Amino acid sequence: MREKSVEEYMNCPFHLAMSMLEGKWKFAILYVLSAQGTLRFKELERAIPEISTRMLTKDLKHLEEKGIVHRKAYATIPPKVEYTLTEIGHSIAPVIASITKWGEAYIEDCKASQT
Repeated sequence: MREKSVEEYMNCPFHLAMSMLEGKWKFAILYVLSAQGTLRFKELERAIPEISTRMLTKDLKHLEEKGIVHRKAYATIPPKVEYTLTEIGHSIAPVIASITKWGEAYIEDCKASQT
């Protein structure tokens, strides 16, 4: 199935945003980069222990293609690659913070209902 272009989503910004951020791991990647700043690949991988190397690579590539994450490769041996949020990537930080706050409130609500 082909991915829709941005032009095909022009009438629905919500679906455009969700199509760019869909998947199990993209929000986790954005959360870690938002909280910790520039990270090397292995640092990102350690920060999200449940993600496979393949999925991290795939999702980072997708986020880079969409202009949300910047990848900087250094010509060193061994190779060094760093990832950071772009300006548009940083603009999602308040959304991530709101989701985190909602999650914290939900945890507290669950704890309260168990007692």
